[in-house]
Amino acid sequence: MERMAASLGRALSLEDLDGVLLAYSSNQPTTDRVRVNFLLSKKVPADVSSWQLSHGIASAVRPVIVPANEELGMLGRVCVPLLARGYRVGYLWVLQEAEEDAAAILPALKKIRREQDELAEMLLDTNTAESEHRRRREAQFLLACSGNEQATEAVAGWSEVRGRGPWQTATVLRVPDPAERHTRPRDPEERVLLQRISALQATVGIQAALFSAGTETHAVILFSGSPGRAASAEVLDRYRHEIARRSGRPLREDVLGMSEPFTDLRQLPAAYRQSRHAAQAAAVDAPLGPVADYRAIGIYQFLGGASRELAPVESVHFGELKDQDRAGELLPLLEMLYDSDGSIQEVARELHLHRSSLYNRLARIRAVVGSDPLKGRLRLELHAALKANRWAGRPRLEDGGA
Repeated sequence: MERMAASLGRALSLEDLDGVLLAYSSNQPTTDRVRVNFLLSKKVPADVSSWQLSHGIASAVRPVIVPANEELGMLGRVCVPLLARGYRVGYLWVLQEAEEDAAAILPALKKIRREQDELAEMLLDTNTAESEHRRRREAQFLLACSGNEQATEAVAGWSEVRGRGPWQTATVLRVPDPAERHTRPRDPEERVLLQRISALQATVGIQAALFSAGTETHAVILFSGSPGRAASAEVLDRYRHEIARRSGRPLREDVLGMSEPFTDLRQLPAAYRQSRHAAQAAAVDAPLGPVADYRAIGIYQFLGGASRELAPVESVHFGELKDQDRAGELLPLLEMLYDSDGSIQEVARELHLHRSSLYNRLARIRAVVGSDPLKGRLRLELHAALKANRWAGRPRLEDGGA
């Protein structure tokens, strides 16, 4: 602040989106009653805020001249909106001198453009995710994702969203770690803030990322167009590193699920469900990869859309095999065969088995179920039961647990 103030030769102050004072320069060649009161109270008074907002600072992307107001005891000012990746993160105020034309300040701002950008990035990293303004927008976005029509209409009108379709949603969540099953969970508010800040930082500089929000269990990102596998993987990698950096824990396993593209914001809830199911499928079925598209998760589309919990033991044959597979040799073999289109040679190589051993295990399976598990209805039943068994172990998300 001091370096910028010295460069401009004027008094500066920095406030967040809620009108709270964050910093100010000690260099005060000129001051007025509003500035003095602001530095003392640390908060912009309602009447001053109303005057400033009436000149369009809340939607401006370039410096705005706010004229003097004698009634308020206020000299003219220039408001510099601070934006990082399209997010409004705060305002830098430059106080004009008593007899000066505020327009004279505008050309001088070019000298501190780099410092403005650095300041915006700093605010994005610290204050944005915690500001009331940001919290309200994230809450509204999550309401829209859950199907609230008023919230959907509001999000559709946001400047960063309007006219940017088609859109896609992504859900980012952690793969459950059995080793931490009995550890004490973090405070819910702390978990939410960790997800929010990490998602926000993970999307900085990603042009297709329009907005992000965090919950206790996962983060949600709205993309414009189709960001592509490389951009999605970059967001996921940055998210994992942000979580580690801010939580003080080792890098963890996270997955990202991507919805189908949609062209009407009223389809946002359905797309959100798709991205959740894609992420949950990736969390329980590693061969899907850490970035999973909804269209690629196969039977998990049906399992995710089921109206009730599917119990794999409702398959009699699966239940019989599970009872007999005490050494864990039969069911993994079957799943691998089904997933690899029945290639005996490929599965034998993957399991480091001789083909004769593999055939012996298949014979044991036939003896248990009384039929060939690689044919017809029995294959469909057992493959579906195996995936339902995985789906039953998916990470539960906080709004309803689905």
